[in-house]
Amino acid sequence: MKEIILEVEERKYRFFLDLLKNFDFVSIKKDSSSKDIIMSVARGMHQAKLASEGKIKSRPAKSFLNEL
Repeated sequence: MKEIILEVEERKYRFFLDLLKNFDFVSIKKDSSSKDIIMSVARGMHQAKLASEGKIKSRPAKSFLNEL
C-alpha cells in the first residue's frame, strides 16, 4: 500500500474526509494533534517534578530500558 500526505483547507476538511471514507481501498490514519503531544509532554514534566520532589516513586532508567 502507498501512503500520501495531503493538506486540505479547514473549511473543506470534513467534506473531504467523508468523501475518502466512501472508498473501500482507502484507509485513513489519525494523526496525533499538536494539542495531544503538548499535553503528553506536560504530563511527563509534571510526573518528573513530582518524582524529583519525592512525592511519587520513580525507578532508574536502566530498569525501564531493560523491560523493553
